[in-house]
Amino acid sequence: MVVNKSKAAFRTIAEVADMLGVGTHVLRFWETKFTQIKPLKMNGGRRYYRPDDVKLLECIQKLLHNERYTIEGVQKLFKDKGIKNFVGNTILDDLFAEELSSEETMAEDNNLSSLSNDMLKNVIEELSSIKSELQKVI
Repeated sequence: MVVNKSKAAFRTIAEVADMLGVGTHVLRFWETKFTQIKPLKMNGGRRYYRPDDVKLLECIQKLLHNERYTIEGVQKLFKDKGIKNFVGNTILDDLFAEELSSEETMAEDNNLSSLSNDMLKNVIEELSSIKSELQKVI
């Protein structure tokens, strides 16, 4: 499945699984082993992964599958060295760094404006869903 979304967009579990070349059950399992993975869970338990969640999952996938670490080994690396040493900056830092390196300044302004709109829409959607969840509890 090819998805053409902004880098700032939230992803479903199926989209992330396809990106990483793993099954959805693997991502659910990793959530149990790595407390740092915290997708937004909607009605019915549907998961939405934030860009930083995806970045972390990409790092875990690389360490487990390419570097051949065990789950316990990756947990120890994260504990000893900190996740930021492996994952780096937040996705927002990366997005703005990429946008600012653009050669065309006019296109850059349009891209940043579009990116900002996408990010704001995602935040509004997330807040609306949280509000709905809170109203159910209250």
